[in-house]
Amino acid sequence: MIRFGIVTLIVALFISCGEKKSFDVIIRGGTIYNGSGDDPFAGDIGINSDTIAAIGDLTSAIGKSVVEAQGLAVAPGFINMLSWANESLIVDGKSQGDIRQGVTLEVFGEGQSMGPLNEEMKKGMRSQMFDYTFEIPWTTLGEYLDHMEKKGISCNIASFVGATSLRIHELGMANRPPTVEELERMKKLTREAMEEGALGIGASLIYAPANYSTTEELIELCKEASAYGGMYITHMRSEGNNIFAAIDETIRIAREAKIPAEIYHLKIAGKDNWNKIDSVLSKIERAKVEGLKITADMYTYTAGATGLDAAMPPWVQEGGIKKWIRRLQDPSVRKKVANEMRVPSTKWENLLLMSGSADKVLLVGFANDSLKKFTGKTLAQMAEITGKSPEETAMDLVIADGTRVGTVYFMMSEDNVKRLIKLPYVSFGSDGESSAPEGVFLKSSTHPRAYGNFARLLAKYVRDERVIPLKEAIRRLTSLPAENLKIRKRGLLIPGNFADVVVFDANKIQDHATFEKPMQYATGMVYVFVNGTMVLSKGEHTGATPGRAVRGPGWVRRSQTD
Repeated sequence: MIRFGIVTLIVALFISCGEKKSFDVIIRGGTIYNGSGDDPFAGDIGINSDTIAAIGDLTSAIGKSVVEAQGLAVAPGFINMLSWANESLIVDGKSQGDIRQGVTLEVFGEGQSMGPLNEEMKKGMRSQMFDYTFEIPWTTLGEYLDHMEKKGISCNIASFVGATSLRIHELGMANRPPTVEELERMKKLTREAMEEGALGIGASLIYAPANYSTTEELIELCKEASAYGGMYITHMRSEGNNIFAAIDETIRIAREAKIPAEIYHLKIAGKDNWNKIDSVLSKIERAKVEGLKITADMYTYTAGATGLDAAMPPWVQEGGIKKWIRRLQDPSVRKKVANEMRVPSTKWENLLLMSGSADKVLLVGFANDSLKKFTGKTLAQMAEITGKSPEETAMDLVIADGTRVGTVYFMMSEDNVKRLIKLPYVSFGSDGESSAPEGVFLKSSTHPRAYGNFARLLAKYVRDERVIPLKEAIRRLTSLPAENLKIRKRGLLIPGNFADVVVFDANKIQDHATFEKPMQYATGMVYVFVNGTMVLSKGEHTGATPGRAVRGPGWVRRSQTD
């Protein structure tokens, strides 16, 4: 009888254990912000393979791995709407600068994309590799995404196809409209890129040769992307003196191409333009009332970063860097360029003037080893060293370095930054690479946004200054961009979605990157999962590379009909 009772007990225990739910990972006891903007709730998350399998009370469940998240916020992985990690990830796929802030998806394609390429474009890319080099075995955008996935990356990646890349592919650096035949080839390349997974058309209209494009050319390309469910995303022709016309152009493209449009890094640049913010936002609101879908993204700083090309007129840059340098060596051309650099214009975007003075222009990226010692100097300091004007010094630096020279421009108002953060249709993008403060990345400096953009939002603007609540910030980092991009199964913590999950201490998350010392990791992010695999554990990178290429609606449509 006793023996029978023991057997019965053993069987009962076996059955009971067999009935218990089992997960590969359980994130237990966290405060869950599901990405919708709704109030958070306490609970557990169960992950099986790459998928969120359950959310709720999993106290009795068994986990092969258990993450204790009491007192921590649990959210979907963050989406970087404007990333320039397309090359840094080739060198180091761990994406440490962004992973340590909770970014699980990097979105590329501001004007230039990693495909489609031709041999001349590949040659041009190789000629502009300085601090690090890499092979270019791909030709199309889809092949690049495949290459990165096979290489191994810690984060997911996605990309727009660049309008600039399409133009260079067919016209090179020429300042003219495409012929009928060239435009047809650009449209065909657009369709091919959309079917390979591009999210839409990306533009960067202040730079040569992008600013040679007409509105009509962009509309024709956007019509092709629209047919596949894509969107148009743009660094507008102006963010300062001519911003009203630039907004109007963006809205016109959305209307005539019947395509959603997003404004990259929405800002009002130049002190004389700061008071235009009400009119800019009114234009966007009127477009929304009309029924157009207009959204925006931003970075959380009052300074932007680009190159000295953004301080010189586009005509002098026609034909590419070699012809640009050759022109700058002609005394008559130099005089004309210097004069135009000093005079406000609505025909091109002069970031030197918008910064107000040369002491608000920081030099952060040189290719020439003999110039690297000047990294961190202002253009005003360099002008004092050379004994020349800031304009002449800028031209000399481009000639000596053989590049556009990486540059930070202080142009925006902190009050406007806060106003833009409050807008419900604004998501966030770093506009930077995702690197590490080690190895080849130490050869040049960067903008602090590359290491602190997302942590700064959560620390300064959410926790410390309470510009928006945490639940709303998380919505704008997750479900809002996922919805805008039409990305499936990401951006929300719901069963069946991919397990891109971040766990962080909302009281301790902090950016540490500064303009003086930008290459400093953010802290406070405790765990990060990408496709169900832990890539950050107790604040340290695990070395795992589970990242995948995330494809747009055109690829989804094609794959469903194959």
